[in-house]
Amino acid sequence: MTTNNSIQGLVNLASPKMGTKILAFSDDFFGEVTRMLNDKEPIFIEDKYDNHGKWMDGWESKRRRDGGNDWAILKLGSAGIISKIEIDTSYFTGNFPPFFSLEGIYSETDPNKDSNWKSLIAKTSLIGDCKNNFELNLKEKFNFVRLQIFPDGGVARIRLFGKVKYNWDRFNNEEIIELSSLKLGGSILAYNNAHYGDVSALLSEGRGQTMGDGWETRRRREPGNDWIIIKLAKKGKIEKIEIDTAHFKGNYPDRASIQAISIDKNITTKDLIESSENWDVILDETKLTADNIHKYEINSNSKAEATHIRLNIYPDGGVSRLRIFGKKLDDK
Repeated sequence: MTTNNSIQGLVNLASPKMGTKILAFSDDFFGEVTRMLNDKEPIFIEDKYDNHGKWMDGWESKRRRDGGNDWAILKLGSAGIISKIEIDTSYFTGNFPPFFSLEGIYSETDPNKDSNWKSLIAKTSLIGDCKNNFELNLKEKFNFVRLQIFPDGGVARIRLFGKVKYNWDRFNNEEIIELSSLKLGGSILAYNNAHYGDVSALLSEGRGQTMGDGWETRRRREPGNDWIIIKLAKKGKIEKIEIDTAHFKGNYPDRASIQAISIDKNITTKDLIESSENWDVILDETKLTADNIHKYEINSNSKAEATHIRLNIYPDGGVSRLRIFGKKLDDK
């Protein structure tokens, strides 16, 4: 059994899978600023150089000689409350920034350097070649973040773990919504195995680009089956399901089933996992095919109210995307 960062309801708000983009930046002479948002762990390639010098897997500015500092503004794909921050300087040893600061703002229009930014982390020292982690205790939501480094240097990755805060009033009660959507606040709580790929891709937009863009388990050599538990972005009545095996051909699951439960009280992830085998079955064990979008209608007699779902695959394999569609239910 493995639990995800979102065990506490947290997702990486800085992920491109959320739709997060770089809005503006001061300089990225040595390393493109967009690399800093990559969901994959940073790598180091010993003899790789480009026209600007040593290739580094992250954002790296040139050496400053003017007494200023470098910065980058992130436009978050979904507004949210940030709880944990990771500034990863992996492989940046003699070229990491000795200090950084982080600011946020919620704005309906694109901010600039003179906007009313709120300090999230004041100027703080960094350690090179290290995952620098910080915790916040804030209740405000932000949709833009400004990272400043002092004076210059390289950051491999920035990760902003938090909770999506979506305005659900934008949807009416009869509208069919993708309740599992990562951008709306869907999150992966636990799974028994995820040897390949990135589990968060399962709930992201679009079809998978490669076989690595999805959830894939190792080859099972013992009895049983693999599973993953997902918290829906909002309690809803499930009406449609899609299971997409894009790019999985010799390694797609032979069969799949889906269970669901509606929980209105706090429950530990351990208890959630232990009870999940007994949740209501809303999609019976059904045959899957390779590299295909499988669509299912939930009949009117079994349309389930749900806050969590469990996808079971038999016996193992890879799923590119899972989409749970339904109507939102107002919180009691």
